[in-house]
Amino acid sequence: MAEQPKIPGSMRLTPTPVTSADDASSQALNEALGSSFLLVRIMVALLLGAFVFSCVFTVEPNEVAVVLRFGRPRSSGADTVLRPGLHWAFPYPIDEIVRIRTGETKTVRATNAWYATTPGEEALAAEPMAQPTLAPGVDGYVLTSDQNILHVRAAMKYRVADPLNFAFKFANITNLLANVLDNTLYRTSARFTADNALYKEPTAFREAIVMRMREQIESMDLGIAVDEIIVDTRTPAYVKQAFDAVIAAEQDRSKKVNVAEGYFNERVRTAEGEAAAIRFGGMVSSNALIQAVSAEAKYFQDQLPYYLREPELLRARLRIEALSQVLTNAADKFFVPDRPDGSSRELRIQINREPLAPVRRDPNAPLTQ
Repeated sequence: MAEQPKIPGSMRLTPTPVTSADDASSQALNEALGSSFLLVRIMVALLLGAFVFSCVFTVEPNEVAVVLRFGRPRSSGADTVLRPGLHWAFPYPIDEIVRIRTGETKTVRATNAWYATTPGEEALAAEPMAQPTLAPGVDGYVLTSDQNILHVRAAMKYRVADPLNFAFKFANITNLLANVLDNTLYRTSARFTADNALYKEPTAFREAIVMRMREQIESMDLGIAVDEIIVDTRTPAYVKQAFDAVIAAEQDRSKKVNVAEGYFNERVRTAEGEAAAIRFGGMVSSNALIQAVSAEAKYFQDQLPYYLREPELLRARLRIEALSQVLTNAADKFFVPDRPDGSSRELRIQINREPLAPVRRDPNAPLTQ
């Protein structure tokens, strides 16, 4: 039996003509090996496809990703942070994908200086039962500058501004922010009095907390942006009535002061208005009197030459002018002749007519003038 030459690198077994039982078994073995090699090729292709598919990952919207190769960022610069879309990386442990949520608002709370509450009371916004004193190790509090005790808590809402600093600069940034916020509450409360923090200057108290938090975040370069800080303040339950009484007294005092100031302002404005009216009226009367006197003085000054020349004639003319003015204003004028004996009559002139008595023409008609 002639043996066919083998081709180097060939994976195919060429069957030989069957001449005996050994040749049949060799042919079956060759066919089995060929089938095995085919399965191996298919498995290798599938594994290669699975490997390539496993290296592709998706960055969802509102998030970014950083690929770590053996614990360090795979690239630097602008390519370090991967934006939403399809990306490629080796599987773990060669590459590790760190996803960072950037499109959502996160919240951190500081409650170390707040009184003890249960989840049910928090859900119902109910105040716990008042106790005669603070419970050590349970109730938190802050000390104010006037050595009073207050309960203060805060909730800070923030966004991720620098994903690299936020994800890799600190191991647990949430706990860090909570501790910084607690520290800010204690520090700020020590610089305000209880009355100012609670009632008189609550806005300034909150702004001081916000400013302190921003300074701390910028100094540590945490890679976040603060959106809002909500601050709650409470008096201890066992002194709440005393605080309420003080506030009621302050409100009553402010109300009475406002009423008094309003009355004072009203009286002052009224007096100033009356004084101004009196001054204005006096000035008007003074000017009118001065003008009238000046006019009369000028008139008599003009008549002085006529008086010096003919005194009786001037007197008669002035008398006639006066009578003319009187008779002009009189409603009725009567001519009274001289007495037969030549004696003079007494003449009386009534300027205003006496009112007529009402005349009733019809008993049922109203009175008429």
